[in-house]
Amino acid sequence: MNPFRLLVARSVLVLVTAGLWTSASVAQTVPLAVDFPMSGITYDGEIPRPEEVIGHVVGTRHTTPHQVVDYFKAVAEVSDRVVLRQHGETYEGRPLIHAVVTSPGNHARLEEIRAANLRLSDDPDNVSDQDLESMPVIAYQGYSIHGNEASGTEASLVYLYHLAAGRGAAVDDALNNAVLIVDPLFNPDGRDRFADWVNRNRGAVHTTDGQDREHNEPWPGGRTNHYFFDLNRDWLPAQLKESQARIELFHNWRPQVLTDHHEMGSNSTFFFQPGIPSRTNLNTPPRNQELTGMIAEYHAEQLDAIGSLYYSEESFDDFYYGKGSTFPDINGSVGILFEQASSRSLETETQTGTLHYAFTAKNQFATSLSTLKAVTSLRTELLGYQRDFYSGADDFARESGINAYLISDGGSAGRASGLIEILRRHRIDVFQLARTVETDGLSFDAEHSYIVPLAQKQARLIEAVMEETDTFVDSLFYDVSAWTLPRAFNLPFAEWRSNTRGLIGDPVDEASRSGGRILGSASPHAYLVPWGEYYLPKELYTVQDKGVHVRMATQAFSSDIDGVRRDFEPGTLIIPANQDGVSASDIRTAVGALAQAVGIDVYAPSTGLTPSGPDLGTGTAPVLDKPRIAILSGSGSSSGSVGEIWHLLSERFRLPVSLLEVDRVGRSDLDRYNVIVTTGSGGDADALKAWVRSGGTLIATGGGTSWVASNDFANLERRDFDTDSLLAGLPYDDLSATRGAQSLGGSIFSATVDVTHPLAYGYDRSVPLFRRGTTFFDKPDAPGTAVATYDDQPLVSGYATSHHLEAASGAMAVASFGMGRGNVVTIADSPAFRAFWWGPSSFLLNAVFLTQVY
Repeated sequence: MNPFRLLVARSVLVLVTAGLWTSASVAQTVPLAVDFPMSGITYDGEIPRPEEVIGHVVGTRHTTPHQVVDYFKAVAEVSDRVVLRQHGETYEGRPLIHAVVTSPGNHARLEEIRAANLRLSDDPDNVSDQDLESMPVIAYQGYSIHGNEASGTEASLVYLYHLAAGRGAAVDDALNNAVLIVDPLFNPDGRDRFADWVNRNRGAVHTTDGQDREHNEPWPGGRTNHYFFDLNRDWLPAQLKESQARIELFHNWRPQVLTDHHEMGSNSTFFFQPGIPSRTNLNTPPRNQELTGMIAEYHAEQLDAIGSLYYSEESFDDFYYGKGSTFPDINGSVGILFEQASSRSLETETQTGTLHYAFTAKNQFATSLSTLKAVTSLRTELLGYQRDFYSGADDFARESGINAYLISDGGSAGRASGLIEILRRHRIDVFQLARTVETDGLSFDAEHSYIVPLAQKQARLIEAVMEETDTFVDSLFYDVSAWTLPRAFNLPFAEWRSNTRGLIGDPVDEASRSGGRILGSASPHAYLVPWGEYYLPKELYTVQDKGVHVRMATQAFSSDIDGVRRDFEPGTLIIPANQDGVSASDIRTAVGALAQAVGIDVYAPSTGLTPSGPDLGTGTAPVLDKPRIAILSGSGSSSGSVGEIWHLLSERFRLPVSLLEVDRVGRSDLDRYNVIVTTGSGGDADALKAWVRSGGTLIATGGGTSWVASNDFANLERRDFDTDSLLAGLPYDDLSATRGAQSLGGSIFSATVDVTHPLAYGYDRSVPLFRRGTTFFDKPDAPGTAVATYDDQPLVSGYATSHHLEAASGAMAVASFGMGRGNVVTIADSPAFRAFWWGPSSFLLNAVFLTQVY
């Protein structure tokens, strides 16, 4: 059974039966606001043209997401070539749709075709060349993952019309030999934000003036999704709803080719892959790039035919597997990136004249057609490549010398489950470790550890997400250079090069949770909750929101639990069992729910007296304030950085969060909040200082650290990183590449943690951090301020020059400063990078929840 829901267009049926579509029986033109030459094709008048449904000719207005859905529904209702399905929903509730387009004959046996296609990856050794001859190729064509790169979606409307209405041998042959997954709206929420802006700010006579409002969308812009994430970096981590739905669709079909239509600067032309050859990930087989080059010839032919300029191999890359054009490459497919010069508005001025929106859609439509021609012409080569990719998985695993990867839960089933969820989403098998083993100085106990054998069909992908390297063919990267997933989740892991016999236990889909009970007295004095499990802050807030007061121990102590003495570390939550305003039974129910939700045991002593350390009523265990959080947003802040924090706190931890405009800080009632987070400018520094001195906690992450340092919130000394001196004396031709090589686009560094500091409760002495950028600060000298410091040799994985490492050595990673009755916390890097760096996010969560402790 196909898991994706068929869409029924009742409103469209009304239009059909009412006779509101009055097209001639045969149409000759492509439904686009600029001419597009098309020979040998006529169009069936029974298929509605886009303008008959959306109310405008494609290219004369920015089509909104609901109009796109309406048109796809309309075509699916009357075409026997098109089936429309919904594979998910955005954060704002918009449907994620795709059309399955093929010949009526193929539709009649669609599930049979899909099942046969899956054998290429599941059972490749039993698929013969003769089998390939009768199989259609599967192509996934996707559009406008960046919402304000809008021309791709416009082209998808024209393309669907062409596929459904086109009559002629070329269309018939193509649809007999291909099944197309046409995904017109990778990012409906971002597109809606953008389309609404440009359409509302365009007059009856549009203007090409780049200073006009239509041409200048406000913060956060339409590029990103609801939480301001770049969805084209989330194909591999798949932390966002849109990505998770799309990845399920991808793996449900496993296409041979996936195309990804984008836009770039207005003064450019048109780009199609291959990208820069030296920047291809070494885990991608060379044959992939050969096929990409073969497909490129079809794009060139089509663009030549319509007289459009283009280029390839001069920019962009195929390195980071989290992008739409690269993710397929590690899954036995061929990913293709298209970049069209953007008009953004309806028309814009460029160095070569006026660029019209309709022209940008024309090129995107042209390369949709060339993709179709390429995949059908190269059908057996593409099918054979995918089969051979997976057939060679065992050889790849054997030649690597690695038999498996071992992963410990690191004391957090929550973080381990987060990693396992990613692996399972990408068809990677994970097993409970059957017996305790030691390797590389690490111990992996069977109850809390897992094994990922490399001898499985996704061997290349396993290696790509587990490997650590600091050696690269090229020193320039379009995006990050490292993404080792166990490091992102702060989980101990190791290669296993010995035989795996006796190590592979039961398959798992999530980490095992051995706790969830209340142990001890049925009539306790208090409940003791060890700190450190990833999701504990979420459940702590739920308890606090019920009016329950929660304390935190700042010193070690012991307690008798059912006659057994147990030791408790600083950071243990103390929840008195009897409190004014809340019944003892309600408190026990709330605590029991916390234990169940987090999967940890909670301890219930019958007395507040302790055998060692402070008693439970000690004055050294302050009551924790329930967080009241604001994130500074708007102009002066990075929307992506704001979104990472917003998503972490609101979506993952379900905390109420206010987005406060930076330019309103001085005019807002800051006393509504006890925690404010800034990722960039803090706005009115004097107002924020007064608020901190009166007891507030200001948390600065990433670029916000520079702002608090320059505005004297924290005694931080910035380290010099002089790029100009590195370029001195170089010839002009070498300047660009050498300057680019000094960028630090994304690598993994290690830091040493002061585990006694409350901000580090739950951490071990070493933590991996994701580092972008070359801004570093000296470790603060004042006692108790340095929480985490970059190691002397900090590089764990990724690209970094000796100058980067020198600047990072011993630098501040996390610090805390007192100011009056409040605190300023600085976290040099993003604590929640792209939503999949779960490890460092506990520094932020500790800063949010433990304001009365540090």
